[in-house]
Amino acid sequence: ASDQPPAPPAIASQSGGCGVAGGRMTDTRRRVKVYTLNEDRQWDDRGTGHVSSCYVERLKGMSLLVRAESDGSLLLESKINPNTAYQKQQDTLIVWSEAENYDLALSFQEKAGCDEIWEKICQVQGKDPSVDITQDLVDESEEERFDDMSSPGLELPSCELSRLEEIAELVASSLPSPLRREKLALALENEGYIKKLLEIFHVCEDLENIEGLHHLYEIIKGIFLLNRTALFEVMFSEECIMDVIGCLEYDPSLSQSRKHREFLTKTAKFKEVIPISDPELKQKIHQTYRVQYIQDMVLPTPSVFEENMLSTLHSFIFFNKVEIVGMLQEDEKFLTDLFAQLTDEATDEEKRQELVNFLKEFCAFSQTLQPQNRDAFFKTLSNMGILPALEVILGMDDAQVRSAATDIFSYLVEYNPSMVREFVMQEAQQNDDDILLINLIIEHMICDTDPELGGAVLLMGLLRTLVDPENMLATANKTEKTEFLGFFYKHCMHVLTAPLLANTTEDKPSKDDFQTAQLLALILELLTFCVEHHTYHIKNYIINKDILRRVLVLMASKHAFLALCALRFKRKIIGLKDEFYNRYIMKSFLFEPVVKAFLNNGSRYNLMNSAIIEMFEFIRVEDIKSLTAHVIENYWKALEDVDYVQTFKGLKLRFEQQRERQDNPKLDSMRSILRNHRYRRDARTLEDEEEMWFNTDEDDMEDGEAVVPPSDKTKNDEDIMDPISKFMERKKLKESEEKEVLLKTNLSGRQSPSFKLSFSSGTKSNLPSQSSASNLPGSPGSPGSPGSPGSPGSVSKSTSQMAAITTK
Repeated sequence: ASDQPPAPPAIASQSGGCGVAGGRMTDTRRRVKVYTLNEDRQWDDRGTGHVSSCYVERLKGMSLLVRAESDGSLLLESKINPNTAYQKQQDTLIVWSEAENYDLALSFQEKAGCDEIWEKICQVQGKDPSVDITQDLVDESEEERFDDMSSPGLELPSCELSRLEEIAELVASSLPSPLRREKLALALENEGYIKKLLEIFHVCEDLENIEGLHHLYEIIKGIFLLNRTALFEVMFSEECIMDVIGCLEYDPSLSQSRKHREFLTKTAKFKEVIPISDPELKQKIHQTYRVQYIQDMVLPTPSVFEENMLSTLHSFIFFNKVEIVGMLQEDEKFLTDLFAQLTDEATDEEKRQELVNFLKEFCAFSQTLQPQNRDAFFKTLSNMGILPALEVILGMDDAQVRSAATDIFSYLVEYNPSMVREFVMQEAQQNDDDILLINLIIEHMICDTDPELGGAVLLMGLLRTLVDPENMLATANKTEKTEFLGFFYKHCMHVLTAPLLANTTEDKPSKDDFQTAQLLALILELLTFCVEHHTYHIKNYIINKDILRRVLVLMASKHAFLALCALRFKRKIIGLKDEFYNRYIMKSFLFEPVVKAFLNNGSRYNLMNSAIIEMFEFIRVEDIKSLTAHVIENYWKALEDVDYVQTFKGLKLRFEQQRERQDNPKLDSMRSILRNHRYRRDARTLEDEEEMWFNTDEDDMEDGEAVVPPSDKTKNDEDIMDPISKFMERKKLKESEEKEVLLKTNLSGRQSPSFKLSFSSGTKSNLPSQSSASNLPGSPGSPGSPGSPGSPGSVSKSTSQMAAITTK
């Protein structure tokens, strides 16, 4: 016989061709959703359309075609293969596998349409349309198939108490064979066997017949593993489901029975927060809860081999949830009442808590929806006013209500951050800063009572999503980034930084307990993110509010993770190589807390030591001239003895080279140097000789690098603090001798704050000068010596660079 028999004429004549013609697109009987099963065993919605069947020449056989109702494009073209197992489930579903890991499902709007297509599939395969599955799911040996074909049906023992053991053995022996499973399922369906078994269950319970109850457990568990929708529909019906759960209480492997029914009837209460008028919807909610309970709590955890046998149970729950969300979403009166009561001041606290918990559960159900359905779901909630409702709820005292509201808020932010941003900007025009939705979220983060700050971590993640420019939209008329960040820094940033500013008024943190340190670390993490992504807004905020100085107070914290957070914040700023930030750092002497922390860390070779050295190494490698000069002029005495890395000697060498170039009479005046650097983005007019000097300088320095663990040389406290006091005295002395230069620069069209920039005329005499023709840069005998002219490693060339301040 041919594998591809010709299509029966009846089907070809009924198809009306492969197109959807004659008003077929408006025929709701043939309206279907196409689903595919993904790797996570979840159904993905591929679109809605109208199904037809016809002979497709290219595929050489009768095929199912689904054309999209939106544009008529082809969603599905699937040949009805004579050997493919098609299953009909729940009267409106047809499920089959096209390949080993590619499952498909058609979900019909109407039962009549499902029956029509099912008949056509059965006709192609030569099956009776009354069956729910057209083929064995697994090929079997010819011998076994022959044996089974000789007995057309499987005969069940009569349903009696005395024969329960025999029935249990029959079910267990049928499970390994797909064909025997199929015959057992048909026999159970046709004889109404499940209801008879449940009657015996009542007899066994009345007689306290434990052995019989153990057999019933094995029988019912085996029926679940038959993976048959028709059987599930009987077992999960209103009259049977509690008895099925009762049978599963008597697990032979447990010393005493579980009390599942008692929990479901007495402990678990169905609360109708808003009356549901549709009895079908109410029944569907009860059924889904109980089936989910069976899957999660009652059935034993399936083995690897049993897991696929419960795929139909997963699908049953999935489609039920989709149906519930759809029915609730379409009930406008229900949703209107829900949001009206949520925001009504007259609603008592207990009722409001139930309403919020329902809304949270509703949003959780929506996660099973496909993307386009989820879009419609959240748009409906938005139109109903979910964000103003959340704002009211978050302002309440009840911690449980606020926690549920936070979960709902997280669903909204993850789904559509732009929707949330638009709402908060609109409400800012009418409300005070204190009651803005984002400020309420920040306050809940700050006031989290959990010692581990679990809630605060979640809220910080949501805030980060909201202020992330990567997910902000830009249109022809407006830029969401500009508008929202302007709003955030004006109305919300002061609330976020309040705990930081309150805790850093002195030289060390005023509160240094673990929970406070964790909170400040979270705030610093968000501020560091802002430095990296917000540029202009955060720069103005840090400089105007002197934020970096306050953050560096946390370097004195006893919690290493917080001190490192503060250092990471400063490192992110230095990494931008922005001269506005650099001038601010130099003017306020903001390397002092870092140098103190480095000296106090002593010779310990830890993360703090490495992180601080890396920051200075970055300044050296990137040749940030203004910071190099500032560090050497003010902190060289404190750092000159550090010889286990060449970083600080390398910085000193950079500084000396800058001074040599600065003193060279061939160079232009100070004014021209500043002017050249103000417009540093223009092409630089350096002579070839100077270009060669830059290259040589880099190569020389890189050759001299060495990174080894810190020496074991220890210093007493007086030795460590002495350099600090010396450079503080030297700083005061210098300030009296320096002349001040005032620079004002425009940034993005706004007037920036004035910076006082100092240029020292006599710092060279304050620095130790060791020059020797025999000592190379970075050698142990000569820390940072530039060498004498003409000697190896020395440099006599010069370029136009002041140890100065430049602006971009």
